[in-house]
Amino acid sequence: MVNYERVSDNVYSFQSENYAQVSAGIVEGPNWAVVIDTLALPEETLAMRDFVEQDLQVPVRYVINTHYHADHTWGSCFFPGAIVISSATCRQLLAEYGTPALEKAKAENQGMFRQTRIVLPQLTFSKGHLGLKVGKKTLTLVPLPGHSEDGIGVLIEEDRVLFSGDVLMPIPYLVDGDLDDMIASSRAIIAMGLENIVPGHGDIILRGEIEGTIHENLAYLEEIRKAVRKAGRRKYPLDLLEEVSVEDAGKSRVLLGGLAEDLHQRNLMALYKMFYGETPIGSELID
Repeated sequence: MVNYERVSDNVYSFQSENYAQVSAGIVEGPNWAVVIDTLALPEETLAMRDFVEQDLQVPVRYVINTHYHADHTWGSCFFPGAIVISSATCRQLLAEYGTPALEKAKAENQGMFRQTRIVLPQLTFSKGHLGLKVGKKTLTLVPLPGHSEDGIGVLIEEDRVLFSGDVLMPIPYLVDGDLDDMIASSRAIIAMGLENIVPGHGDIILRGEIEGTIHENLAYLEEIRKAVRKAGRRKYPLDLLEEVSVEDAGKSRVLLGGLAEDLHQRNLMALYKMFYGETPIGSELID
């Protein structure tokens, strides 16, 4: 149900086997631990809690939300007494969208989220960086928008390990974000001189793979930009966009358990709307 591995001393990553390879992390200190994001399903987050309590035998003092999306925040409620940290924008978005989304999920999933509730972050920051000491580790929370406007990453300074949130995924996903922000954040990550990256979804990226992975993502973003601009010159732009496969843009459709093509098509639709302020039309819709 949940895989975990040691990233560096006292730093662990967890990955869901059930939903889109969503990832989260734990940083252990001598007296308490920090959780970085939670997992999509309650039982997965509870498995993380069991690991901290039974294996590490320390309490969780802080939970960091890298962004407001449900698969990274809804599990905060399973760490009662912990202080939740995020960007100020994350708190605002979670307050606005979290409860309606959770109520809908409860209605659709027959009790799966029965014990889940939205916990708004108590400690936020809106400018610059936020630092947190965990034993001998220094955690620096840095803005990384692009996947969503509220995105942050968590850099473990001594190990040069970054928990990137969803700004870095096997296939970029910007339906709720901004293309230029994602490009800027991706370039900022390259400049950090990292040993490992734990992305918001997908496997750990090792030092020798980081630059190549990010450049591949940047190339993908450029390809979909060109495709959308080309479609914008057509009478029926949807016809062209539907022909642009994820492979045409340089990515494999098997990524994230086969979700890549769907995410890619959503990217195209979202980017068209960002550029032109409307949904693309197709000849079949007109006919």
